[in-house]
Amino acid sequence: MIETRPFGRTGHLSTVTLFGAAALSRATQAEADRVLDILLEYGVNHIDTAARYGDAELRIGPWMARHRKDFFLATKTGKRLYQDAREEMHRSLERLRVDSVDLLQLHALFHPDDWQLAMGPGGALEAAIEAQQQGLVRFIGVTGHGWTIAAMHKRSLERFDFDSVLMPYNYVMHQNERYCEDFDAVVQLCTQRQVAVQTIKAIARGPWATTEKARNTWYQPLEEQADIDRAVHWVVGRPGIFLNTAGDCQLLPKILDAASRYESRPSDDDMQAMLEKQRLTTLFGLGPASIR
Repeated sequence: MIETRPFGRTGHLSTVTLFGAAALSRATQAEADRVLDILLEYGVNHIDTAARYGDAELRIGPWMARHRKDFFLATKTGKRLYQDAREEMHRSLERLRVDSVDLLQLHALFHPDDWQLAMGPGGALEAAIEAQQQGLVRFIGVTGHGWTIAAMHKRSLERFDFDSVLMPYNYVMHQNERYCEDFDAVVQLCTQRQVAVQTIKAIARGPWATTEKARNTWYQPLEEQADIDRAVHWVVGRPGIFLNTAGDCQLLPKILDAASRYESRPSDDDMQAMLEKQRLTTLFGLGPASIR
């Protein structure tokens, strides 16, 4: 079974690998139900979905009648203004077939203009707070991609006492000095405040580039079990960190298998060897500072 850790100050012990439900964006219900069997097999008890993940919420909805108590359920709104976010959140509750969710996250909040709208008067944050007061949402989080997101999360935590953050974290990105500093600073702040830290892109190999896209992920993932083991073990080897599984149903068993066998974090030499062999690269360009 997969290790569990306190998910921030929520009181929930979440499996270190959270199910990234983007994998269900284009799945049939039969495919989704097979995924549920895999989650139950490995004891995964935390689902992370979003309004903009295609049909994912619709696929999860039928599970909730029997399994709502088995999962910490999180979704996201990508809307920036109060009314739009409120409507999208209620639509998510209908699609998920639940009266409430455990966590509502402001989705992909990395652009300064979007941040200003969502955090300002009449913004999405007001809708999330209202939903929390109404008992529709227990906790509120914020997510994002890109080189600047760790710094933006620090800004977000100064604006509001979020319960969770989500951002990219893998060996390649951590070689960027600026991102490493920003990431570590946010994790330190989150540790002090007991804010849960979720990570994404653990098994990203790089952009698809000229390679034919063969997965449901927007990036080219690692494929071999040994490589996935290293990538997953490197992320979960950091205390307090959670890993959201990749958005591809076929890769899910490999990721969960890796997590279930975690014993120790790979060495930098092992990770560097994989980086060179698989030609790992970033998804977001060269970044804000030179690679170490």
